[in-house]
Amino acid sequence: MNAASGSVPAHTPLVLIPSYNPGPRVDDTVRAARAAWTPVWVVVDGSTDGSGERLAAMAERDPGLVVLRLPENRGKGAAVLHGLEAALAQGYTHALTMDSDGQHPAEMIPAFMEASRARPDAMVLGRPVFDASAPLLRVRGRRISNAWTDLETLRAGIDDSLYGFRVYPITPLVAIMRRHRWMRRFDFDTEAAVRLAWRGVPPVNLAAPVKYLSAEEGGVSHFRYGRDNALLTWMHARLMIGFLLRLPLLVASRLAGRPPFTARR
Repeated sequence: MNAASGSVPAHTPLVLIPSYNPGPRVDDTVRAARAAWTPVWVVVDGSTDGSGERLAAMAERDPGLVVLRLPENRGKGAAVLHGLEAALAQGYTHALTMDSDGQHPAEMIPAFMEASRARPDAMVLGRPVFDASAPLLRVRGRRISNAWTDLETLRAGIDDSLYGFRVYPITPLVAIMRRHRWMRRFDFDTEAAVRLAWRGVPPVNLAAPVKYLSAEEGGVSHFRYGRDNALLTWMHARLMIGFLLRLPLLVASRLAGRPPFTARR
């Protein structure tokens, strides 16, 4: 809970950071997140670069920081689910997820949490604002994924399907992930947004900067174009099947103005 602004029973949020071999930037990322919010949870996803030990030492000195550790790398989605289930068991209702490598703007955590507090029924999605550091191939490639997402949700208002800086309502997301065996790796962000929209969770979009750090700046990327694009292709194939099965209901919801077709910003 944010000590500065308090909380209400229907909105008890935390920051959740999945982390796998993130390099030295993770220390600054976690400090920046802690400066913006309490509590911050980090799920160390089988890291072997010493970051888990450093974070555990930080948590010993900081009661607002919780570090959960997985014995082996399971993937981003699996790490997020592990954290969400633990948070749900402790009564948290919403989780802001962000990357551990310094790409996401920790200073915007309060603004995203406030948007979530105002609409606790919604998912608050970051709309990335790129600077010159963004690889052109990545920027163009996400347009393809966003076009598929628009189709799969009948343009429910998901401005960007891949940006992982966002606030989720925990209960519906955990229920979805327990029902589906996928969404455990790089496919997590997009599939989570689509399936939450199908469940009637409306999107609220907020612009947020994203920075791609060079190796000289301490940036670490685990994205692999071939492997991860193949994973996204398989994911969209699954989602298209689900979309066709749900199409009559989605059309009816759109015509009636029912969620998720209600909360665009």
